[in-house]
Amino acid sequence: MAKLLTEYKDTEHIDSFSLIKSADIRLTKTGKTYLNLIFSDRSGDLPGNLWDATDEQTKSLVPGKIVKLQGVRGAYQDKPQVQITNVRLSEAGEPDNPADFMIHAPIKEEEMNDELSDFILMITNPTWNRLVRKLFSIYHDQFLRYPAAKSNHHAFAGGLAFHSLSIAKLSRNLANQYPQLNSELLIAGALLHDLGKTIELSGPIATQYTISGNLIGHITLIDEQIVLAAHELHFDLQSEEMVLIRHVVLAHHGLLEYGSPVRPAVMEAEVLHQLDEIDAGIQMMTAALDKTDKNTFSDRIFGLDNRRFYKTSE
Repeated sequence: MAKLLTEYKDTEHIDSFSLIKSADIRLTKTGKTYLNLIFSDRSGDLPGNLWDATDEQTKSLVPGKIVKLQGVRGAYQDKPQVQITNVRLSEAGEPDNPADFMIHAPIKEEEMNDELSDFILMITNPTWNRLVRKLFSIYHDQFLRYPAAKSNHHAFAGGLAFHSLSIAKLSRNLANQYPQLNSELLIAGALLHDLGKTIELSGPIATQYTISGNLIGHITLIDEQIVLAAHELHFDLQSEEMVLIRHVVLAHHGLLEYGSPVRPAVMEAEVLHQLDEIDAGIQMMTAALDKTDKNTFSDRIFGLDNRRFYKTSE
């Protein structure tokens, strides 16, 4: 059975099919064109540079294509990479389905859909319930299939739903322990907080940022959709329910420098921000430690201040 990309060790020869996750055309200091590529399969990602790339290669080796990759597994600045010796597009009779090379959420789509329905039923406030139902009537399928990010946390097919539902579960459990929290506001915020990523990102295959994703960002994008849905439902945007749900979503990154237009100013907004950090952090640490040998340190994790984490023998 062929090895997966992350199963290769340093100096081993790689001979494998993979998905091109990203492909950036760059120039060397001497002005020569090369391709900065990220290859991917269901084990994870492996970057590499194709030096002296031809015009044909820059046009054909694009995100979403399946390729036959040959090279040597090495490292650059303590991070794995492949020294490419040959790369070509998949040919007739060879693997060609991108879905076979993608990491998927550990829970099936049908199960996540059932959980989504259950959480919506828990929102009995009529304004929030109708608002959430309206938005999921538009973005339901994307919610279940999109990643939660291009590269940081939950960057896999179905990651958006898996992450959001995880926060909804944490919200429900935390509200049981702290009755002063409004569980319905927390759950509604958990379901909606990252829904703008269905507009910010291109989809689950070779995920890229859209133009509006780059120029506006998912927080503002989903707030716009909340406002548009409220208009269609004839809700008063100045009502307390609408102001609160918008605030919880707008503040979920916690700090202005992290993209939140406002900082949390109600308890539920602060709690949602903290739960978002916890769930994202645990997933990033888990993904890194899954690729780490016992009694050693993981690779540096960009989303956690480039820290490394130790994997114990237990």
